[in-house]
Amino acid sequence: MTDAAGNALAEKALPQMKGWLLKWTNYIKGYQRRWFVLSKGVLSYYRNQSEINHTCRGTISLHGALIHTVDSCTFVISNGGTQTFHIKAGTEVERQSWVTALELAKAKAIRVMECEEEEETETAHVVPSQEISSVVRDFTDRLENMRTCYDLITKHGAALQRALNDLETNEEESLASRTKIVNERATLFRITSNAMINAGNDYLQSAEAQGHKWSKMLHHEREQRQRLEEIIEQMAKQQSQMEQAAILVRQNKPVPSSSGNATSSSLVTSDDEVEFFDAEEHGYTGPGRSAESPDRGTFILKMNTRRSSSEEQAEGHQEGSSSESDEQKRTVQTVQQVCLVSAPRVTSGAQADDDDVDKAVPAKQSTDSIYGRNWNPDLMKKRRDRVPDKPNHPISLWGIMKNCIGKDLSKIPMPINFNEPLSMLQRLVEDYEYTEILDYAATCQDECEQLAYLAAFTVSAYATTTNRTGKPFNPLLGETYECDRMDDYGWRCLAEQVSHHPPVAALHCESKNWMCWQEFSMTSKFRGKYVQINPLGGVYVQFLNSGRRYSWRKVTTTVNNIIVGKLWVDQHGEMEILGSQAAEGHKCVLNFIPYSYFSREVQRSVKGVVMNKDNEVKWVVRGTWDMKIEIAPVLKTTGSPSSPTYTTGEFKLAWRRRPAPPESEKFYNFTTLACQLNEEEEGVAPTDSRRRPDQRLMEQGNWDESNKEKLRLEDKQRTERRRRENEAEEAAAEGRPYPAYEPMWFKREKEEGSEEYVHVFKNTYWEAKAAQNFEGCPEIY
Repeated sequence: MTDAAGNALAEKALPQMKGWLLKWTNYIKGYQRRWFVLSKGVLSYYRNQSEINHTCRGTISLHGALIHTVDSCTFVISNGGTQTFHIKAGTEVERQSWVTALELAKAKAIRVMECEEEEETETAHVVPSQEISSVVRDFTDRLENMRTCYDLITKHGAALQRALNDLETNEEESLASRTKIVNERATLFRITSNAMINAGNDYLQSAEAQGHKWSKMLHHEREQRQRLEEIIEQMAKQQSQMEQAAILVRQNKPVPSSSGNATSSSLVTSDDEVEFFDAEEHGYTGPGRSAESPDRGTFILKMNTRRSSSEEQAEGHQEGSSSESDEQKRTVQTVQQVCLVSAPRVTSGAQADDDDVDKAVPAKQSTDSIYGRNWNPDLMKKRRDRVPDKPNHPISLWGIMKNCIGKDLSKIPMPINFNEPLSMLQRLVEDYEYTEILDYAATCQDECEQLAYLAAFTVSAYATTTNRTGKPFNPLLGETYECDRMDDYGWRCLAEQVSHHPPVAALHCESKNWMCWQEFSMTSKFRGKYVQINPLGGVYVQFLNSGRRYSWRKVTTTVNNIIVGKLWVDQHGEMEILGSQAAEGHKCVLNFIPYSYFSREVQRSVKGVVMNKDNEVKWVVRGTWDMKIEIAPVLKTTGSPSSPTYTTGEFKLAWRRRPAPPESEKFYNFTTLACQLNEEEEGVAPTDSRRRPDQRLMEQGNWDESNKEKLRLEDKQRTERRRRENEAEEAAAEGRPYPAYEPMWFKREKEEGSEEYVHVFKNTYWEAKAAQNFEGCPEIY
């Protein structure tokens, strides 16, 4: 059986179901009666049955969807936060029938897609010339048959026409004889016509059988050609630059640096390249004042060079502008200019010398951070400050990924050579390295000031991505990771992989001042020159003393120079932090400005504003996501409503990146916290990432054994998934319900104040750890 035929049979085997259900529309209309159709792994709905052939009101693909039962009659289908159906059945039996059919359709859809991906992988390779010759011969023979039938149809058609003409003549020949001749000619014409139809059907069937495969091969070849043209163009540019540098060397002239260091490039401009004028100076006793915040009463946007970018980037450099007259005003453009900055440019150093970020920060500090937190070593657990050095095992990334263009990276079996010895669950925990910002924000009485500090915290989560190009391990279903840092950072958290299709991780982090939780999923595509990662799911934080709650979604990450050059990471997109409950109506809009060769913006820039519930701008935010963030209050608003101008107070340093450990480039560019995440610890759950054997072997430098162990674990997970699918099919055939997978430490609930469902912490893990009772944990390793 061919792959195309196999896929066709698989599609026919997909569950089919249709019927009336109630779908939630909005708060005004509530639940409305809709006609639902489940077909080929897609759930569609219509207002009535007559709309089926022309007007579909909405669809959701079950591949990668989450199906959740709310009560005896209600269930929810979501595809990662972008689309959600809230559906109510008439009875519990009807609800169970639909949920069972949907779960079965989801499993079937996953299988079909995996078959298609395997077929794409097979067709991506070069087709042998023998197969091409065989296909051409087959089509030639079938076409020759059609030509023969055409000639016969022409011949017999002309004979039939002559017989019909003779039938109308008045010759002496009997009418019966002429009628007999017409019937004979008509019979021959009908036979040849049927032969032509059969030959045409044979040709069409052959074309359909080969068409799907050949169209994919053609699309693949076109993509490969386009990628190769782009690579050749990039290599030609690099060759030209090297030739120019060689000429300068021969002439004993200095070669311009391409590192992009702001201190050596006049092309780089900072946010301070604008017209300003001094605002009133207000006293401030919080963190971040003094030399770290050289500007007073400024937020920069308009282009009019005032000072060099080297003065902006040098830590501790005090600008001598405090003596300028009060007439020199410093202004801020409109909210639209802040949030909609377009086509930013970074110097070529976006690709190189990321370690310069850390060199600008003093190597030693009297305290841990700008917030003056001093740690008592006597109360802290002794932890390691580095991991074993990364061994040198060169491998061609292009050789592995050239046939994976356009595919989801989470479904590509990658060797551990491109990984780092941490799981995605542990990478999520790294978001909380700078939680002293949250601790300080919890003390803020003003919602807008609190939101400004929260914005700085959200940016700090990207600090380590500048030179961390390794791929974390994909967590197994049921894998967990706990991190108890109450002795130093003042928080503890637990993460769990709660879904496999789609891959979803849930995390809960708590301290005495705040509580934070998030649900993380993502889509990732390899585009030939770069990999783009689009995070899904939301992040939530609640300050315990005030009850204020905020939520946001992460921005897009792009890893560039996959094929040629040094890998470098860019963060770009718009982040909106929304307040709820006690902070209802307040929001912050941050713009992560993407890299652009033709822009004069500082690389990795972040700009934003904080608005109150009346949409008035109260704070401004500026900085870079790899170094520091500064915030300033808006003191006065002038100008027209369509183009307002804001006068700001003194800028405060809200976040600054800590220096990297010595020689961190030898061990995956890990921070000190990252080095400690995978440190072995007694008493953790049997599903903890620290116990994952392939990850541990990689950290120890045993990469060959790690690759073998990784394949074993993935095969084990696939076997377990197929077992559950088979059991679900048997249950559906017998008409009985089959329970969906339930996480161990999280449960799916409706998020307060929204229609979204998220996985929330059950608050049972720490008690189970204290009692060392991990009964019920799956055996995944």
